[in-house]
Amino acid sequence: MNQMLQDTSIDTATIDPTAADGSPPPDRLPTTSPPEASPPARSHPHFAKPQRVAFVQSAWHRDVVAECRIAFLDEIEARHIPRDRVDIFEVPGSFEIPLHAQLLAKTRRYTAIVAAGLVVDGGIYRHEFVADTVIKALMDVQLRTEVPVFSAVLTPQQFHETQAHFDFFRKHFSTKGVEVAEACAETLLSLERLRGQVAAGII
Repeated sequence: MNQMLQDTSIDTATIDPTAADGSPPPDRLPTTSPPEASPPARSHPHFAKPQRVAFVQSAWHRDVVAECRIAFLDEIEARHIPRDRVDIFEVPGSFEIPLHAQLLAKTRRYTAIVAAGLVVDGGIYRHEFVADTVIKALMDVQLRTEVPVFSAVLTPQQFHETQAHFDFFRKHFSTKGVEVAEACAETLLSLERLRGQVAAGII
């Protein structure tokens, strides 16, 4: 059997694969790959009731934090919350965000509040303490008011006033904008279902 296979391979190797006119046989004609199909557009569920979101951002390093807002607006609109249903508020720094979030939540005008800011090491105090305080305060706001609050208040381990760092964190904030929009929309849908079940006495 081994000898037969070896002989066969020798025979096929000596066969000229080209036709008389010099063209390759049909099974060796060059083929073109079909164009790659673009991935189907993602579809997101619609809300039963209109939603309105407050977006509170820090003015500190405004050009960096703005990337979060831009990406958030694009993604939240794709998730069926129009841009004109998102109100933008700006405060001096991240430390001022929680009080604004609390006052906005108490108006009952908003179904969600999003916070965005950049807390960096100024070399004078431990900046992570500020970020920790802000995050805990935002959590307190949502627990007291039952209005969900989402945070894109970021604290980099290292941040220097260089172009490379500014470019890096602009991209990072853009990514976070998409992520916080996803969290916001999915949580609002979940709360909408949950409150409907509570009202119907299901749970």
